[in-house]
Amino acid sequence: VQLQASGGGLVQPGGSLRLSCAASGRSFSTGFMAWFRQSSEKERDFVATIGRGGSTTLYADSVKGRFTISRDNAKNTMYLQLDRLRPEDTAVYFCAAGSRVIVSNSRNPNAYDYWGQGTQVTVSS
Repeated sequence: VQLQASGGGLVQPGGSLRLSCAASGRSFSTGFMAWFRQSSEKERDFVATIGRGGSTTLYADSVKGRFTISRDNAKNTMYLQLDRLRPEDTAVYFCAAGSRVIVSNSRNPNAYDYWGQGTQVTVSS
């Protein structure tokens, strides 16, 4: 599976962005997909994950109520809607996919086999 993330950019605090993750290769609908983010020297942090059918979603507490994850299996694409952005949301956002991910390990980046290249989100006035 090859993943291509896009949609990042510079936005003012309180603004919105929509990230996309286009998948190609093996069947897209076979497993969990997720977004992680990484800033400066920090670890890659979990943001959100979504199950195969889209009905199972989990969010980091820091983004709950502001970000929305979704996927369109017919288009082989996953999305992350970022609303009410804050300066602390500034990071490189990575999409990931894995066929062995289950709910209990879905927040762990080591559970995912495939990664996109990342897209920069900068929140600043």
